[in-house]
Amino acid sequence: MGILSSLYTGVSGLQANGEALGIYADNLANANTVGFKTSRPEFQDVISKSLKGVLGGNQIGRGTKLAQVNPVFSQGSINQTERSTDLAISGDGFFVMDGPDGRSFTRNGVFNFDKDGVLVNTDGYKVMGFQADENGKVTNRLSGIKLDRTTIDAKRTSKVNMSMNLDIRAEIGKDWDPKMADKTSQYANGFTVYDSAGNAHLVSVYFNKTEDGLWEWHAMAAGEEIEGGKKGEIVEAANGTLKFTNDGRLQEQKIGKNEFNFSKGALPGQKIDFDFGQAIKEGGTGLQTTQYGTNSDLYKHVQDGYTAGTVAGLSFNDDGVLSAVYTNGETINLSQVAVGKFENNEALFKSGQNRYRESRNSGQAFIGKPGEGGRGRLVPKSIESSTTDIASEFINLMTTQRSFQANSRVINSADELMQEVFNLVRK
Repeated sequence: MGILSSLYTGVSGLQANGEALGIYADNLANANTVGFKTSRPEFQDVISKSLKGVLGGNQIGRGTKLAQVNPVFSQGSINQTERSTDLAISGDGFFVMDGPDGRSFTRNGVFNFDKDGVLVNTDGYKVMGFQADENGKVTNRLSGIKLDRTTIDAKRTSKVNMSMNLDIRAEIGKDWDPKMADKTSQYANGFTVYDSAGNAHLVSVYFNKTEDGLWEWHAMAAGEEIEGGKKGEIVEAANGTLKFTNDGRLQEQKIGKNEFNFSKGALPGQKIDFDFGQAIKEGGTGLQTTQYGTNSDLYKHVQDGYTAGTVAGLSFNDDGVLSAVYTNGETINLSQVAVGKFENNEALFKSGQNRYRESRNSGQAFIGKPGEGGRGRLVPKSIESSTTDIASEFINLMTTQRSFQANSRVINSADELMQEVFNLVRK
């Protein structure tokens, strides 16, 4: 009977729109959930009754059903925060999490370090990343991000890189005399180096022009800081020569003596590479250290040693690299946050707590570094807001409510017609 089928048609509308109300309610409930992606109900009509077989047309619909619920993975707005461990993804991808129930993925970047120094979310799931080696170079080794270098040991200076100019106008000097260093050199400058125990030492380098285009240099340290040295004297620990072309470029550099035997328990025989830049003979341009007609000057020097230090601060950069700043002024990379990318985000399985799991239809996660392979970039000190648009959800609620009410009227009308059928018996 057509009246009975219309009852079931109305019921299908009630069920489908009731589920849709739940979906919109969930979107509104998560309007303030970090990284939340709204969902959208999609309906399909139920197979129709055909009055004339397969000839087409002349069909009566049998209602609707909720065919699928698709999350909408649009970009949420990025809001800045003051927490150094807050992260947001701008673009495609998910943070990779590891917990008691296995691997999962999330867009919620509210993280913090637990008592063991492990970077976790609010539920204690570990944030996965690529670890850095002892020199701070990020590797491809994926594991939980952990602050395991709260202190760093002292590192002795092994290299000093210098950029400078030696005045070509300088007169050829006297023979070098370490006891009269200032009087037998045309230029001198100093910088701090570190021994194996992290002790700082002042090293002065004296430059003496021996002939046109040829300079000697002598690295000197205080006698009381060198084994066997005397207080008040300076001891030569390294020396070499610099040869220049006629146009003022560094043609060749040679190293002579090079051995620093610092006192107070430091390892003896410390060698320091005094690098004046790549000379022309070495295949370089010879422009890092020059001999021009301007005053002699050390423009820049960089040495690779430091004393011991403890963590003074942590920060992420736009590449998701976690760096630790230490009290000795050094900054060392610890790890890089990993980002997982899927071919079909909409097919991911929601597991609650702002987390997703891969499914058969989503495909496997392609885990890599931010900004590579189509993965989004990371925004430090920021979080991604929910994509819920409250105004749009209210409109959806009103539309669904009207549809629900209309289907209830269908049932009500069918019920009244059924009552008329029952009354036929009485009549």
